[in-house]
Amino acid sequence: MAHPSHPSRPVRAVLVEDHHMVAEAIRLAWADSGEVEVVATVGSVAAAMAEVRTHRPAVVLLDRRLPDGDGLDAIAGFEEWGARVLVLTGEATVSVAARAAEAGAAGLVLKSARLEELTDAVLRVAAGEVVFDGGLLAGVLDKLTGRAKGNGVPLTVRERQALLLMAEGATTDEIGERMGVARNTVRNHVQRVLEKLGARSKLEAVAIARRDGLLD
Repeated sequence: MAHPSHPSRPVRAVLVEDHHMVAEAIRLAWADSGEVEVVATVGSVAAAMAEVRTHRPAVVLLDRRLPDGDGLDAIAGFEEWGARVLVLTGEATVSVAARAAEAGAAGLVLKSARLEELTDAVLRVAAGEVVFDGGLLAGVLDKLTGRAKGNGVPLTVRERQALLLMAEGATTDEIGERMGVARNTVRNHVQRVLEKLGARSKLEAVAIARRDGLLD
């Protein structure tokens, strides 16, 4: 695939990846390319937000699973500072791609992609294009337009956090401690998750969430 018109200057990007070796390999590969300039490499959502505010990059190359949260939940925050987000993931399922698109991502690329493919995706996203694998695109559109399985009722960021902790087997008290909220607040989050998923118990909610790809 041919690259879009080469910008006169390298596309400035913040790389958010908590695996140091992966991040360093990508940074070094682009060091002399003249196409992408990695202005900061960080390993958490909080650090990424700080660097985006400082550097105002064109693109944030964002890992999904980070120590302080799901990268997809931070996309709107990056966009507020003018950055377009390209999600970097180890697996590309329709559910993951649909979540990324719904959160506002401009594209999704596999960690196993060749450097040329990764560069091409960054340049296209910086140029205003949307970059999702053709094999996923139809499924993504189905999900977003409500034609796929599942009730399509969106969970809030806090409800999704509670659901993920439920899937790990955390108790109500443990969920409250990890989310930094009171026990009654946890119960409210859990109740709303059950209602939105049409579940009668935490176990059933987790089973439904796994079936519908909400835990991907």
